[in-house]
Amino acid sequence: MSAPDARPVRGKRPKSGDPVVDRALALLAAFTEEHRALGLVELSRRAGIPRSTASRLAARLQAWGALERDEHGRYVIGLRLFEVASLAPRSHGLREAALPYLEDLHEITRQHVLLAVLDQGAALLVERLSTLGAVQVAYRVGGRLPLHDTGVGLVLLAFADAAVRAQALSELDSPAAATLRRRLADVRRTGVAVFARRRPAAVSSVAVAVRDGAGRVVAAVSVVVPVDAARPQAYEQVVRATALAVSRALGARPARAE
Repeated sequence: MSAPDARPVRGKRPKSGDPVVDRALALLAAFTEEHRALGLVELSRRAGIPRSTASRLAARLQAWGALERDEHGRYVIGLRLFEVASLAPRSHGLREAALPYLEDLHEITRQHVLLAVLDQGAALLVERLSTLGAVQVAYRVGGRLPLHDTGVGLVLLAFADAAVRAQALSELDSPAAATLRRRLADVRRTGVAVFARRRPAAVSSVAVAVRDGAGRVVAAVSVVVPVDAARPQAYEQVVRATALAVSRALGARPARAE
């Protein structure tokens, strides 16, 4: 009797364990704003991967440039990822078109100017211009801001698909959800979100939608000011003008008068 054929079947995934690419992505996803440098043990634990596997994959990612080692030997995100991420069309093309107008807005207001896009249930910050005298905020390029608790987030949520809005509303209790529904309706009606909060910093923001050539909302631009500065509404006209200029740079046509 001949021995059974024990050769692996091509194209079949192992019965147990995640594909290598998933494990590598899990390693990268282990890094967060609060965990920017990780030793091998912590990296393995946060990624949910055995230490030996994490060590092998981390070495491969380091060789490619996705990871680097700091002066203490801990892993940190490598500049190669920044290089690759800078090619993302939703970020690069948008930033390139928007930056001249954002700089004008920044020069006029001397406050924080933000540009954000909707991504996976959050407002992803793709640009931030600031001055030394502006109010202290924790916003950073590449950071994610809550949709229901920021000016740019409210604008993006107001014009997002119904499923995205439903998911955001489902995460709140009934009174908060009802308030958010009214706020989003106001944003769709007026085209602007004026938002204020006391924590972690007392700030107000004015945000307006940016549209592309097809009329779709693809981003939101805002100015963030201290609550004791001029009334937020005083910034509305200049933020609207900036959003309109960016929209036209992206191919949006001026709205026709009724």
